[in-house]
Amino acid sequence: MRFVRAIWKFLVGVKDALALVLLLIFFGGLYMALSGGPKPVGEGVLALNLNGRIVEQPSEPSTTEILSGRTGMLHEYRRRDLIAMLVHAAADERVKAVTIDLDGFLGGGETTLADVGAAIDQVRAAHKPVIAYASGYTDDGYQLAAHASDVWLNPLGALAMTGPGGNNLYFKGLMDKLGITANVYRVGTYKSAVEPFTRSDMSPAAKENAAALYGALLEAWREDVVRARPKAKAGLDAYLKSPAAALGVAVNPAAGSEAAVPTPLANVLAAPSLADGAMKLGLVDHVGTQAMLDETLRKLGGDDKKARGGYKTILLSSYLADTVKADSSGNIAVVTIAGEIVDGKAGPGTAGGETIVRQIEQGLADDRVKALVVRIDSPGGSVAASERIRQAILAAKAKKLPVVVSMGDVAASGGYWVATPADTVFAEPGTITGSIGVFGILPSFQGTLAKLGIGADGVKTTPLAGEPDLLKGPSPEAGALVQAGVDQIYRTFLTIVGQSRHKAPAEIDRIAQGRVWDGGSARQLGLVDRFGGIDEAIALAGEKAGIAAGDRKIRYLDHGLGLRASLVALLSGDDDEAGASTDALASLSPAPEAQVMAALAELHQVMGGPTMQVRCLECPSTGPVRASAADRGWWATAMARLLG
Repeated sequence: MRFVRAIWKFLVGVKDALALVLLLIFFGGLYMALSGGPKPVGEGVLALNLNGRIVEQPSEPSTTEILSGRTGMLHEYRRRDLIAMLVHAAADERVKAVTIDLDGFLGGGETTLADVGAAIDQVRAAHKPVIAYASGYTDDGYQLAAHASDVWLNPLGALAMTGPGGNNLYFKGLMDKLGITANVYRVGTYKSAVEPFTRSDMSPAAKENAAALYGALLEAWREDVVRARPKAKAGLDAYLKSPAAALGVAVNPAAGSEAAVPTPLANVLAAPSLADGAMKLGLVDHVGTQAMLDETLRKLGGDDKKARGGYKTILLSSYLADTVKADSSGNIAVVTIAGEIVDGKAGPGTAGGETIVRQIEQGLADDRVKALVVRIDSPGGSVAASERIRQAILAAKAKKLPVVVSMGDVAASGGYWVATPADTVFAEPGTITGSIGVFGILPSFQGTLAKLGIGADGVKTTPLAGEPDLLKGPSPEAGALVQAGVDQIYRTFLTIVGQSRHKAPAEIDRIAQGRVWDGGSARQLGLVDRFGGIDEAIALAGEKAGIAAGDRKIRYLDHGLGLRASLVALLSGDDDEAGASTDALASLSPAPEAQVMAALAELHQVMGGPTMQVRCLECPSTGPVRASAADRGWWATAMARLLG
């Protein structure tokens, strides 16, 4: 037995030693990978293979997602990093040209793309070629491509500029089948955020608001494209009026149905190429394959047979690491409020109330900070978190610091709430703002219980005992109190906006009511002060603080690249070398599953989030919405109930 025990101890010791060695190797390799840095920059063509989305603040997956290998994360590029990189490239002798591959591009907000486009203009102004290429251009991709000196389209490619708009999902019928009642409490004629849970279609008031908003956004998009590419004006207007007619495509009303008659072969052979049609309209400059583009880039950047494409390439990740540096000692602090505003702490891409407050407090604790700029790209969210952030910004004003707000793509509802303390509010014509209204939703399941044959009963010691009753539905008295709470928050909202804009609450109410405005209309109504972007906001903050232009240094208080994001980048490989689909239709239409899951994520967030919300669901998303396991579980349960 002693011999057996000795052998066993030996084996256990070997096992422990091997485990320790493997852990040391793993963490040593991880350290080397994370600290080793990107590939050397070199010289040649700066390759912007944008396989993802441009956002104000990239998000990070959870630790569980990383460890399981299922990050579900779309690559996100920080707006300010791309801009800083392009501005640097304009004066960098190593950069001979810039190529923008948009085959994997998933878009960004309208003002974000206009800002990046302006940086591309600076590269062109330095007499450096900028070439955009795609197998299919949508609104977002073409807005960027229009700023290039040459726009290329694959011979089998197509354009699909659709403009804002389209259908949304409405869950009233599904909820009726499941027996779920959405008890809604709201203020604001136009607060259509709750309509997906109370209707099966869009209300006339919501349609009126959406038509005005989307019309203004389309015009702002068109102006940016035409300003960047004047020769496309006539062709673009013709395309937007009637794409098929502009491209010479015959319209068959029965196409896509069982009654459709196949197109005769003679017509198929004689039909114009969609790519050639786009070039005739002046929307693209060249129709060519990737190989043809590579040959052009070899002439611009020089030969490199070892590189992908055969030309000297500067990788996006390497150039970002080489040119974009963080400054932690600036005298103008910039805090970013991006994504949904939620209670408590949250990682990048979501505005956790406590996280933002802590960032502001830590930044203002440094006496070198003389001004605060608040960058907002958020549709709002929690009332409590929005108020916590507002109070932190008011604390900056109490220290006599100038506070300037810069609105990005969206600063609505709670996003506007946190903007109210500012001395000056900047927005762009394409910014979506307003949505000054409040709503609350309490789901109840009396219908579900009835369908299952389950009863609910009990006794009450007071009128509010067991309330809000989610089994039988809130009582009238409980509902009255919830509505009173919504009314109170709306009254507070009107008051703080009125104080900020120097107007009576009744005046604010006339332009509030939950209505969403474009930046141009918001300025006319007095909800914003000036047109301009983050640079103009920083300049004004420095001027108000008495800092000379040459002495202004920016200190960003938001998250840098965290360990989790670094792990994702490490595990996913070099994104710059990743290929994307070259199928025009695949690149022009998002995956239906992703659209449905995003809608379900929104449904779960609203129904399961705070009862009182200042959130703009009708606003475009400020980033990809990823359905969680809880969302997918809710969907699976609902479908099982319907089909069972």
